[in-house]
Amino acid sequence: MELATFGGGCFWCVEAAFEELEGVESVTSGYAGGETEDPTYEAVCSGRTGHAEVVQLEYDPGRIAYADLLEVFFTIHDPTTLNREGPDVGSQYRSAIYAHDDDQLETAAAFVDELEAEGVYEGIVTEIEPLETFYEAEEYHQNYFEKNPTDAYCRMHAAPKVEKVRDRFAENVAPDQ
Repeated sequence: MELATFGGGCFWCVEAAFEELEGVESVTSGYAGGETEDPTYEAVCSGRTGHAEVVQLEYDPGRIAYADLLEVFFTIHDPTTLNREGPDVGSQYRSAIYAHDDDQLETAAAFVDELEAEGVYEGIVTEIEPLETFYEAEEYHQNYFEKNPTDAYCRMHAAPKVEKVRDRFAENVAPDQ
């Protein structure tokens, strides 16, 4: 098993999308990229901790490659909007890849270069940095979409990301989804 950590706006939406994939064993919402130790959701939402809302995936690279995770990541959020995803605004909602090793750093940088060279996106603002520390979010944030499928925010923002994954990456969607 390996780990991958991504920030692409509200972690509820990103978590829900990645939970669809075969080979992704677990998805944990949390915080990374800031200076504050043991941040809380309220502190992160203030924008003063430096942390982004992120998800950390535990995945089986024999079943899904890191590059495939990157493809899903860049499909489910807009990597060209600085400190924003949909209605969520602030540095805590930035587009970020927190690499767990040099291979992930190199793969992510090459992936972004390829997207820009192919003209898929113009002006990608996704930060790519080594992961220093991941802080798990409070329990009520874990599996939020699954626990709250009728929540208005989830219906408007998480559900379309889940549907996009199911449609575009059908061959990678876990059979029980």
